[in-house]
Amino acid sequence: MRMELIQPFINAADAVLAETLHSPTRIGDLTMDEEAYRRKGVASVVTIQGDIEGRIIFDIDSPTAAKVASYLSGEPMQENEEMARETVCELANMVIGSAVTCLNDQGFRFKINPPTVHTDELGEKSSEDQEALVMCFDTGNGNVFMNIALRYTRRRRADRKPG
Repeated sequence: MRMELIQPFINAADAVLAETLHSPTRIGDLTMDEEAYRRKGVASVVTIQGDIEGRIIFDIDSPTAAKVASYLSGEPMQENEEMARETVCELANMVIGSAVTCLNDQGFRFKINPPTVHTDELGEKSSEDQEALVMCFDTGNGNVFMNIALRYTRRRRADRKPG
């Protein structure tokens, strides 16, 4: 997996989490995973198709989701499953929006599908040409997990030789 594909997502997640949770973040565990993703809390998945193909899973536990929702709304929120699902999808929208801008500026063309709630205990297994990077963002308010599995499908126009 190429860092130019995943770095925009790491940077965006770091910035969005620091802002929404009003606390510094640090990347804790970082692993490459060829096994199926095992959900840790409430998760959403975003799929990408085009020059880049794959998916990003955002995973957050309910207490952390309640804290994020409280910061986003400006009011204390009670922990519940529906609120956690809405929060993890909104968090995914915020991170993806920032990362997509960076990738578009690099010349990649692709379509982003809206986040959907990922309810399966296990996600799809990575493939030989598309392993997943799994990272945990440690915050003062809980952990947020991000699983990125992306690959090139075509070269960017700027990388093609005239011809």
